[in-house]
Amino acid sequence: MENKTAPQISPANNFWQFDAGYWFQKLNSSGNGLSQIAANEIFLQTGGKSISQSAFKKDLLLFISQFKSPLMLLLIGAVILSGFLGDTSDEFIILFIVSSTGLLSFFQERNAGRVVEKLQSMISLKSMVLRDGQPQEIVSTNIAPGDVLIFKAGDMIPADCLIIEANELHANESSLTGESYPVRKDAGVLDEHTVLAKRTNCLWEGSNVISGNAKALVIHTNTNTIFGSIAKSVSTSVETAFEKGIKDFGFFLMKITLFLSFFILVVNLLNHKSVIDSALFALALAVGMAPELLPAITTIAMSAGAKRMLAKKVIVKKLTSIQNLGEVNLLCTDKTGTITEGAIKVSGLVNGFGQESGFVKDIAFWNASFETGYANPIDDALKRLTPETKGKPKKIGEVPYDFIRKRLSIAISTSTEKLLISKGAFDQILSICTKIKLSDGSIAEIASHRAEIENRFEQFGIAGSRAIGVCYKNINADKISKEDEKEMIFAGFILLQDPVKAGIIETLDELKKLQVSLKIITGDNKNVAKCIALEIGIKDPVVMTGEELSKTSSDALRLLVRKTHIFAEVEPQQKERIIYALRRSYTVAYMGDGINDVSAINAADIGISVNNAVDVAREAADFVLMEKDLMVLADGIKEGRKTFANTLKYIFVNTGSTFGSMCSVAVASLILPFLPMLPKQILLINFITDFPYLTIASDNVDQEQLDKPGKWNLKAIRNYMLIFGIHSSLFDLITFLVLLFVLKVKDSAFQTGWFVESTIVQLSILFIIRTHQNFIKSKPGKYLFILSVLGLLLAVSLPYVPFANKLGFVPLPFINFGAMLLIVMV
Repeated sequence: MENKTAPQISPANNFWQFDAGYWFQKLNSSGNGLSQIAANEIFLQTGGKSISQSAFKKDLLLFISQFKSPLMLLLIGAVILSGFLGDTSDEFIILFIVSSTGLLSFFQERNAGRVVEKLQSMISLKSMVLRDGQPQEIVSTNIAPGDVLIFKAGDMIPADCLIIEANELHANESSLTGESYPVRKDAGVLDEHTVLAKRTNCLWEGSNVISGNAKALVIHTNTNTIFGSIAKSVSTSVETAFEKGIKDFGFFLMKITLFLSFFILVVNLLNHKSVIDSALFALALAVGMAPELLPAITTIAMSAGAKRMLAKKVIVKKLTSIQNLGEVNLLCTDKTGTITEGAIKVSGLVNGFGQESGFVKDIAFWNASFETGYANPIDDALKRLTPETKGKPKKIGEVPYDFIRKRLSIAISTSTEKLLISKGAFDQILSICTKIKLSDGSIAEIASHRAEIENRFEQFGIAGSRAIGVCYKNINADKISKEDEKEMIFAGFILLQDPVKAGIIETLDELKKLQVSLKIITGDNKNVAKCIALEIGIKDPVVMTGEELSKTSSDALRLLVRKTHIFAEVEPQQKERIIYALRRSYTVAYMGDGINDVSAINAADIGISVNNAVDVAREAADFVLMEKDLMVLADGIKEGRKTFANTLKYIFVNTGSTFGSMCSVAVASLILPFLPMLPKQILLINFITDFPYLTIASDNVDQEQLDKPGKWNLKAIRNYMLIFGIHSSLFDLITFLVLLFVLKVKDSAFQTGWFVESTIVQLSILFIIRTHQNFIKSKPGKYLFILSVLGLLLAVSLPYVPFANKLGFVPLPFINFGAMLLIVMV
């Protein structure tokens, strides 16, 4: 009977000092992996249950978070205290308004959170695992100790593992060791005191496979891994420009709020007004001005943007990145699959002299057919060929492709001979060849033909064909390694075509309208890249090659990158350097899907990948496209700008009208013998205006705001707050003077009049601030308009309802009501 109990293994154990056989026994596993039943049992016993938090607990914490601001807590505390002291009968009304505001925000934010959860589930990492001896793909978080994982180039490593077998395996462990170069990995046993960077028989969670393939046994998962223990003790996140702007704005507004609230409290106390009433009044004002809805509104706006982007086939991994996407003014991308169709076709298989060759066709087909490392479109195209020679050879060995050698080698055995076949980048293939196969089938020294071959390669590129080299040699051994890639015979060229996408010119025009420039960064030949650029309408394209790039200083590069349209023949690490240079002049988005794109995705302001990209590229990206289409990305940029614009609307409305109101109250407190407005009335204004504000995420945005990148500008917000605040205060003071000296009203009538005027102003002003056009010509969102109208009707009807006296209101005579509306219209 199978033992399903999870073994108790300390995270600190030195598992690299034992072989796989020892751990198979310890973990009740084998080379065929665990059974599904055993895996489920072990998964639950090693922390699987605690991975997801209960829905109720998450909702409860979210609800509590709506009231966690110091001002809100102080207000609630003061209301409860005043109730105990018997100084006021308003505590239930105030608590009702506060809790209703919190509930309103909670339900909106809860719905936003569910959108995020849905997005995260769509891009969860998956791993290939052996279950019941059969390979199957599962979500990486469901892996259990004892599982056997199968790795290939581009895979993320989801657990701490011991290598069972490996073939030319190299892993990037820079996230753990700081070592930038890939580490070669092999099965074996090491001394227990071996340092982390030299544990070559282990694979670690958080690292990724650069090249080769392997089988490995899972030893530790979750927080028991080295990466998990680091993440548990140190939680760090990179702050986006928008997040920093929001934080700085919050601190700035909080300082002003506290200063004015304290000033108003002192003035009211000096005027011998009630201590409790004065304190509640000051706190209510502080709550009214504090942007307490800002976190909820930014979350709601971003999740609404994420939902709209999902409908347009863009998955958002990090909500705050939506704001950054709206700032993008430069897109960098490879040409394959974005500019071109990405469906590579074999247009020719020729020898070194440009003649069609059945032999080149055969060895190219065999090389691609037996490849098991890094799946790619070129091999997929070659596998569709029909070889000239009948019968299938037997595979002897493989040296997987990597981005240093830039070639793939396969050893085969036919009925008559053993061959080592290599294909890859032309220069890298040519560098290992000493001979060439002539048109008549004879073999000659390559030296006398080198110039002719290089010229032919150049001509292929100028004609728009991508050419890669293929070579071979006879071998006797039954095993191969990288050291065998020498003294090869050049067989010929594999010619590839990747036609330009239909509609790409229109897509690029759309990006231009959005003021987003395009630069192509590719490892392809410069002539092929230039040919593509001319096809898509780039006149006189400026091309910089990787070789030129390596000879250019950082200061010179900063200037040159602005004039360059295409970066061709570049290495992966050079892509990163290009992005950093471009970021000094632009807000850069980089789109990539391969292992060689990861460093550039990380370096860009916005990293973009596609759903079928390698794991490590998807993990590094901020956005994942369900289709590799630039038009989809153009739609995403518009959504980013829409979200940014709608978030700023709330900030402008909140700062302008409420700052003006506080300044007005400060002045009124100096001259009035009573409170200008009761605390519950201030909170009621806040409550009524919050309803439409929470729908601001769905508001329409003017085309002119979509056509240019949005930029966070705290200085502009400050200037607006001062100018509009003073302007608003001026009309508030006119209201005070009219109420006091023209209409000669007393406390309740004064408070009612100012409540009506202030509420209508705050609801109406939104329709002016939300657009840069004439507010009559710019159509607001449906829900924003409906809720604003309902709020306005509620505000004007409250003085006339049966319970108006409970709220401190008195019915307004027609002349008073007319005067308030006239001031609002002005």
